[in-house]
Amino acid sequence: MSGHSKWSTIKHKKAATDARRGKLFSKILKEITVAARMGGGDPKGNPRLRTALLEARSNSVPGDNIDRAIKKGTGELEGETYEEVIYEGYGTGGVAVLVEAATDNRNRTTAEVRHLFTRHGGSLAEAGSVAWMFKRRGWFSVDQEGMTEEQLMELALELGVDDFSAEDGHYELYTAPEDFNTVQEALEARQVVLAAKELAMIPQTTIEVPADRINQVLRLLEALDDHEDVQKVWANVDIDESVLA
Repeated sequence: MSGHSKWSTIKHKKAATDARRGKLFSKILKEITVAARMGGGDPKGNPRLRTALLEARSNSVPGDNIDRAIKKGTGELEGETYEEVIYEGYGTGGVAVLVEAATDNRNRTTAEVRHLFTRHGGSLAEAGSVAWMFKRRGWFSVDQEGMTEEQLMELALELGVDDFSAEDGHYELYTAPEDFNTVQEALEARQVVLAAKELAMIPQTTIEVPADRINQVLRLLEALDDHEDVQKVWANVDIDESVLA
């Protein structure tokens, strides 16, 4: 599972350090609207909405914006009607790519996503081509500073997580999807500082990309992640830290 962290860590660092914060807010608010439309506006009875609200809180999304997004989803306010679409494809070197999108115009989004794959040396694939390579899991990245590996093991056992590992500069915890919110709240209650977290699609196997192709793969993933209709991008790419640096 450890290869999953490479692309996710890059995404979170970019969101925190450049001008993408506005786009991050937009993606979170769209997810809140979709979650409220599908499961209602009460987070107690809507796990997906509860997860989206935790994400919004963690990223300091203004409360008024959150309330409007929920009301748009429940129909109390007028707003766009979003359709969820999953795209599957391949990047350079056979990297499997899974894209989650929410759009009010499927034909437009499909054409634009196809163009991004082609432009960056990849290709859009048929449904079912790569989805089987991924499994949904809760994922948490914890900075190694201030916590030993022994302390992490004790914490992992206490919280009942599925798996954990020590990576370069951080620890990773994995949970079942239904335990994601509970574990996040438990970590926050213990004042554990999270470098990143996601309800993620974890690749079951990863592909190590040759050094001369890394930039092309990352450009594809970044271009997809930048698209206004794309909510999440997953890839089974394993990038060596030294090469990435």
